[in-house]
Amino acid sequence: MNHSRRQVMQIGAGAAVAGLAVTAGLLPEVAQAANPPGWSESLFSAKSLDAVAKDMGLTPTASSEVSIIGPDIAENGAVVPVGIRASASGVTMVGIVVADNPNALAAVFHLKNGAVPSVATRIKMAKTSDVYAVAQVGDKLLYSKKQIKVTLGGCGG
Repeated sequence: MNHSRRQVMQIGAGAAVAGLAVTAGLLPEVAQAANPPGWSESLFSAKSLDAVAKDMGLTPTASSEVSIIGPDIAENGAVVPVGIRASASGVTMVGIVVADNPNALAAVFHLKNGAVPSVATRIKMAKTSDVYAVAQVGDKLLYSKKQIKVTLGGCGG
């Protein structure tokens, strides 16, 4: 097998990093392909915040302990930056629900104990809609909402 100098350097660098990680006790975790607890097939096909909460067996409650960060106007519905922050204690999950999307639930993030309930991502929006930031605390689904206007593109076609 004839390797170029660049390929040899890449192989050597990768082996060195892996060796250091093992020596330091930093072993990589295997990506989890299994569905998380509370997952159901119908969760991401829900059409509203109430349907998402019902599927999760939770009661939706408006709360100032959850906030949504996002633009007032999104110039491109295909990439809308949205963030969630929750100040409530005991948050185990945060998510984003877009009322007028074909599938309302856009994202879910399960949090481990001690994780700061603050997440930022980009979502796809079909059209102007109310966007909900949700946070699970016990048997409640705390939420806040913001209307984001979409001027171009989107996931509706």
